[in-house]
Amino acid sequence: MRLPVALILPALDEEQAIGATLDSLASRDLAQVIVVDNGSRDRTAEVARSRGAQVVHEPRRGYGWACLAGMAALDAQVETVAFMDADGSDDPDDLPNILAPIEQGEADLVIGSRAKGEREAGSLSRHQQFGNWLAASLLHLFYGVRYTDLGPFRAIRRDALRALAMTDKNFGWTVEMQIKARRRGLRVLEVPVRYRRRRAGESKVSGTAKGSILAGAKILWTILRYRIAE
Repeated sequence: MRLPVALILPALDEEQAIGATLDSLASRDLAQVIVVDNGSRDRTAEVARSRGAQVVHEPRRGYGWACLAGMAALDAQVETVAFMDADGSDDPDDLPNILAPIEQGEADLVIGSRAKGEREAGSLSRHQQFGNWLAASLLHLFYGVRYTDLGPFRAIRRDALRALAMTDKNFGWTVEMQIKARRRGLRVLEVPVRYRRRRAGESKVSGTAKGSILAGAKILWTILRYRIAE
């Protein structure tokens, strides 16, 4: 059964990439396409709006803040929520594969695994690959779950997302979702996705040493914090 789907794209200074990303989604049957302008200093919002996307402004910087703002703007009829990066690194052709297990009643949360899929040369740095491996290993050790990735390209039933009561405001968002999904007993699947180098601009996380260190530290702290709280 085809469920009404909303796609949320957090975006920070993605003027150069957001247009092509949205153009590649034009043929998709989506109930909503929400671009969350996360305090951009460029024309991200204007370009997104010109492509027909719904633009939500969230000036508080942080991936989690942007996702929460996008969730607050969901239309009532939306039953499935998908998240995708705005920089063109995720391939929209993989969206049907991510949505299919939910539509077929086989999963509540589907994570696009870059580790299982095809990766364009240079799309995932060595420190990103190591960080993913370390986080996945800790999740298995502490929570008994087997993930291969914390990738941002994912979809979840709206009622399941609401039940998770997400709170993280920045880099811990994806791993918080995966930990809480385990605690809530959600049916979680990983599907292979293709991953590409960003089409323009510079990553706000992996593009700088500071961003990579902060993101890695927050992810590890989130894993440990929920374990300590058990």
